[in-house]
Amino acid sequence: MRGYVNRSELKMIAVFGSILLPIAILCYENKLSIGSITSFPLFLMLLLMLATRNIEIPITSMRTRKPDILVQHATILEKIYSVPVSEELITPKERVFDTKLTINFAGVIIPLVAVAYLLITGPITESLEIALIITVITFLVSEMVDGVGIEVPDYTGIIALPLALILSPNNADSVIFTSSILGILAGCIASVLTLDREKNGSAYINIGGAGSFRAVYIMVLISSLISYYT
Repeated sequence: MRGYVNRSELKMIAVFGSILLPIAILCYENKLSIGSITSFPLFLMLLLMLATRNIEIPITSMRTRKPDILVQHATILEKIYSVPVSEELITPKERVFDTKLTINFAGVIIPLVAVAYLLITGPITESLEIALIITVITFLVSEMVDGVGIEVPDYTGIIALPLALILSPNNADSVIFTSSILGILAGCIASVLTLDREKNGSAYINIGGAGSFRAVYIMVLISSLISYYT
């Protein structure tokens, strides 16, 4: 568990929590679903994602450069991203990080299980076509933030909304969910694979976690709400 709760994190929890309140009512009335995922499992997924957002699963490690300027910006980064940058700077090696690459339980494992289920029970072609577009967009707009990891803008997956309504209006909720999740996560992986380790570095690089969880969660919320109208 890397992240911790500070003022920025509390604001995010408050915003997402306030959105979950009306969603809970709609789910109770069975008015929301994503493809074959019905109201109760959908709300449970949204709640579980928010509750487990700081759980990281390590998958590998690599060596990245420890930027000198990171010491000056550590406190600011901690306030923005809710990660202990200052603490992570204290390592046996002065010039490099033994970077741990992790996947976030809430931002990767939970949504990918849902994606796999939806791809089996719903449209595949449209979802994969849009996912490819979002992958390219994510790769282009994401950036490496030293000390934090890969940052993906919150709006990245929005392009899935009009494209899904054009290509598959009858299954827009499912297509938006699957394509945006696959595209954002694939774009993050592409950014990690092309990372210049001699210029950038962090003690941890999280896929689906710090820097990208909000982009994932926002698209889950949007695809849930769009199902009310489709």
